[in-house]
Amino acid sequence: MKPAILKFKPTSGFSYILHLCLVVILPVAAYILVSIHFVQLALSLIVLSKWRMFAVRPRFWAANIRANAVDLMVGLSIVLFMSQTTNVDVRLLWVVLYAGWLLYIKPASSMFMVSVQAFLGQLAALMALYLIWGNGPIYGLTLLTGAFCFLAARHFLEAFDEPYAKLLAYVWGYFGAALAWLLSHWLLYYRGVALPTLLLSCLGYGLSGLYYLDHHERLNKSLKRQFVFVMIAIVIVILAFSSWGNKVV
Repeated sequence: MKPAILKFKPTSGFSYILHLCLVVILPVAAYILVSIHFVQLALSLIVLSKWRMFAVRPRFWAANIRANAVDLMVGLSIVLFMSQTTNVDVRLLWVVLYAGWLLYIKPASSMFMVSVQAFLGQLAALMALYLIWGNGPIYGLTLLTGAFCFLAARHFLEAFDEPYAKLLAYVWGYFGAALAWLLSHWLLYYRGVALPTLLLSCLGYGLSGLYYLDHHERLNKSLKRQFVFVMIAIVIVILAFSSWGNKVV
């Protein structure tokens, strides 16, 4: 028997306005901490904002962490993006984007919006990983890439009540880890974005699009061929125009 879960999310009136203000405080507080060079404290603040994950019995912690993983991936990544620039306007842009995530994208529960959440979570986490830790050990990049891909895929598939969600998520996570291990030996950046991030985002978007259309019975052979062709073309373009001479071994 599942424990009862109380949700305090007012939808109108003064309580709703107060709720919005409290949500917006988080990205603003993160901006202030990053601006005064307390990046680690800002990261800790993002984690502490999810304290409710542990306000239940320990046996539910793993499930709660998995359910909140994409939100954490986005929040922590945005803080890291803020820390990598001294431009105030750019930092404020990240604040606005994070507020938009918290107020609009994160609370949504439709299949399409859950798909968007999963895609943005994986994209943000991989960009932050290779931006901050691109020179890190290969095993670390491999494990974290696989973990991010697994968590994003699990978040995506559970919205469709997929009976093999866990298995498929492990497959995508393993593929992400394998690709990261291979490309980390020749870590390339295409216009500042790491090659593993580009390829996994492209392939992930294409495969999730195929799955989404098939689930809604809108996928036909012609559309499937178009998706596959576009994915292959994009991968070829990325590989062809990457600067293979500027590699990190």
